[in-house]
This record gives sequence, C-alpha cells and structure tokens, in this order.
Amino acid sequence: MRAAWELARSLLGGTDAMREAGEAHLPRWPAEEAESYDARLKSAVLFPAYQRTVFTLTSKPFSKPLTLGEDVPATLKTYAENIDLEGRNLHTFSADIMESALGLGLGLILVDYPQRPDDVRTLADEQALGLRPYMVQIQPMQLLGWKKRKVKGEWALSQLRFMECVEVDDGDFATKEIEQVRVLEPGKWQTHRKNEKQEWVLYAEGSTTLDYIPLAVSYGQRTGFMTAKPPLLEMAHLNVAHWQSSSDQQTCLHIARVPILAAIGVDETFGLVVGAKSAVKIPNGGDLKFVEHSGKAIEAGSKDLKDLEERMRQAGAELLVIDNKLTATQVSSENAVGMCALQRIGESVEDAIDQALQMMADWIGEAQGGHVTLFKDYAAASLSDANTQMIKDWVAASLLSKEAAFHELQRRGAISADLVWEDVKDQIDLEGPALGTMGDPNNPGGDPNAGAA
Repeated sequence: MRAAWELARSLLGGTDAMREAGEAHLPRWPAEEAESYDARLKSAVLFPAYQRTVFTLTSKPFSKPLTLGEDVPATLKTYAENIDLEGRNLHTFSADIMESALGLGLGLILVDYPQRPDDVRTLADEQALGLRPYMVQIQPMQLLGWKKRKVKGEWALSQLRFMECVEVDDGDFATKEIEQVRVLEPGKWQTHRKNEKQEWVLYAEGSTTLDYIPLAVSYGQRTGFMTAKPPLLEMAHLNVAHWQSSSDQQTCLHIARVPILAAIGVDETFGLVVGAKSAVKIPNGGDLKFVEHSGKAIEAGSKDLKDLEERMRQAGAELLVIDNKLTATQVSSENAVGMCALQRIGESVEDAIDQALQMMADWIGEAQGGHVTLFKDYAAASLSDANTQMIKDWVAASLLSKEAAFHELQRRGAISADLVWEDVKDQIDLEGPALGTMGDPNNPGGDPNAGAA
C-alpha cells in the first residue's frame, strides 16, 4: 500500500510536496541538464484537483453535525467534547478519519489510555488525576506491520507495530522529538528506541486491562483485513499526468514566447546592431525576420490539460452516484441498496467510531459505547447530476471559474443553450450576494456548509 500512500500524500501536500518528490512524479527528460530540470521543477505549479476533491467530498457527510445516539453513555458524551485530548471534538476528529480513508485508503483510530502511576489504585484516583481513555489518529504511513488470528471465527489483530514520535525535554529551554516503535499485543505493550549505536532496543513495556488491541479501522476501498487502496487512486494518477503535462505546457510557452531573429542569405561577415538609431545593412537576396512558434503544440497541450481536468472531475463525481446495480453478494444489508460509494465510506467511518466508543467504554467499565450517525443525504441519482454537483464544488474550491462552469453546464444540457454568459453575468452582478452571506468574511462564496468539517 505504501506506493499509493506516497503518491496520494504528495498530491495532498500540494505544490511544495510535489516539487520535493522530484523525479518520482516529474521525470527528467533524456539528456536534460540538472540545472534545466531544477528550473523546470521549481516553476511547476500543481493543479490541486485530488487535494480539493478529497477535502470537498469529506465535507459532505460532515456538513451537518455528527449525531450521538441515546445509547452513548453520559461519560463518553463528555469525552466527545475533547476526544483526543488535543482539542478536537468527535465531529472534527471523525472528519479527519474520513479524509484519511478517502485520501489514503485507511482511517486508523487507536484508543489509548495514559500510563497509570503505581500509586493509583482506585477509579476515584484515576478521575482525580484526569486519567481517561482517548482516541489517537494513526496515519497509514506510520504502520510498520501487524499479525492477525481468528477469534470466534473472525480475524483480529494479534500484534500491531507502528512508528511514532515523542517529545522530550532537551535542556532547560528546548525540546526534541525522538522516534520510537510501539508494539501492541493483547494485554501488553512495548516501546523500542535506538541506542547510541543506532540499534533498536527495548525501551519500556507494560500491561493493559484489555484482552485485545484497541484499533478501529475505516476503509476507503477495502481489499482485505487491514488493507485498502484510495478510492480516488485513478484520479491521483490523472492528477500526476496533469502535473507533467502542465510542466510541458509551461516549457512550450516559455520557448514560444521568445521569437528568434533569423538572418537569411547572409555570410559570416554579417554584423547586427540593434537600436532605435541603428540601421541594418542586408546583402542582395538576404532577409531579416523574426521566426515565431506556430502555436499548434500550445493548442494541443491546452486541450490535453482540459481533457485531464474533465476526467478528474468525472472520477470525483462517480463517488456520488447511487449504485442500483449491486449483486446479491455485494448487498450485505438492506441499507446498502441505493447507496453511492461515498455513503458507503461514510458508513465505514461510522462503524469505526462506534468500535472506538466501545473500546473507550471497555477501558472505563461501561457496558456499551453506543453509536453515532453521519449525514448521508447528498447522493446523486446519475453521473450527470453528480457531475453538476462536482462542477459547483470545483467553483467553490476555486478550481473552476464561474464562466467555465456556466459553459460546462450548458454543454451538458443543464442550462439553456439560448443563454449567453455575458447576459447572465450582468444579471448575477445586479442581484448581489446570496442572502446570509453579506459581510461574512469566512464565507464569501455563500456556501452554507463551508467550513462545517
């Protein structure tokens, strides 16, 4: 899975991350000098289709508040206000898990508990010290490996290994980060750090009160137990193709914008002096003129970029289309019928949060953790409807101009062919901003759901 993670992480990181990846995503041309390649790489700018699409699709289930069920214990409802002890509430934390599942393929939640001092013996002592379970988001890139076993006929983790950084004091006025490997097994844990010889050695170990590994997993496009791939992986490859084609287009434009002065029919003694008060003497039959690019390659490059953008937009839209052609083996419940792919990913996030709440309940001795519900009423009946929605989302994300969106919708038949953009634009300007958006600097586009996640 790591190759897909690296690709997706570069795209999610934007232009800086793509430049840092270098030749991994922007190959050097044959015989291209290092200096020329470096200049080409530094001038490349990413069209952030993958990043913005992941963010936009993630926001849909969280455009309304996550709902805690009545079966969630009061204690856990209190924990939900700061679910990770870092200031994120359960709604925001769940949105980040959804983003990871959608962008990288896996959303991982570890339910952890602070190490209890030896002199703490009662529940009252724990509460007095503020000791309580909390959720930790594990990034897929942190994973090193795992083991599994069958428990009551179902696969379960028997070992989990992942890399993490811990911050420790470094003198009176500084801190430093130290990498360590955490190894979890049912009922026990270990941490390993490098010694002075850079060898991994056991640093600390202990036991837990749980007889299982408290990790909940949400899948983007599940391929097996603990394995998945990003559901927008093909879009990621298209975005890389756009990155490369855009670089080619920039190079072509750079060359084409500089005309070449050609002297025709002259010998080696010909001299050229350029200036407002200078004259050029050309021998009989000779000629002096600028040679310019025909523009055909530029036009072809522009068309290629637009084609790639359309294919990326469609790839994102496909996750919103309701699938009414599921086979009997694909339908695990009645609720699976008539769902779009994004809704199914949302249900996977719901399941992971439910599991994590139950793990928190197990830590504190509660019988059940309860359930949560995400907003799901955002699916589209057809690819055409989903494309229309994605065009609107791309305009909101500044990936598409309003004029381009108008023509795209007109081309799809969603807008009358008789309308003219200049007339529509004048009418929009006369109407002013939408109600409720005037004077709101955080919501200039008028999207009532903007920033909800």
